[in-house]
Amino acid sequence: MDAKTKAIISHLFVIGWIIALIINMNNKEEYASYYIKQNLGIIILSLALRVLGVIPLLGPALMAIGGILLFIFWLMSLVWSIQGEMKPIPLLGEQFQAWFKGF
Repeated sequence: MDAKTKAIISHLFVIGWIIALIINMNNKEEYASYYIKQNLGIIILSLALRVLGVIPLLGPALMAIGGILLFIFWLMSLVWSIQGEMKPIPLLGEQFQAWFKGF
């Protein structure tokens, strides 16, 4: 499986991310690893958003705005991976690359 396919698979929810991670472990490719890291960050932000969503009054607003932003970031990442470009998502994409070096 080529790196671009692995990068695209990593965008398919948590299951796709796990599959892409496992496949990439055998034959690490920079392009696939890049998007595996980006999507791990999006997954973690999504989980954090769900935790913050339980805050009375503020939680639902955070979930609505944060959910829309995360969807836009995910979509941007998916489009860039399909186009063959290595671009970080806005705001935290560069930090994801640094934080998740091991992937």
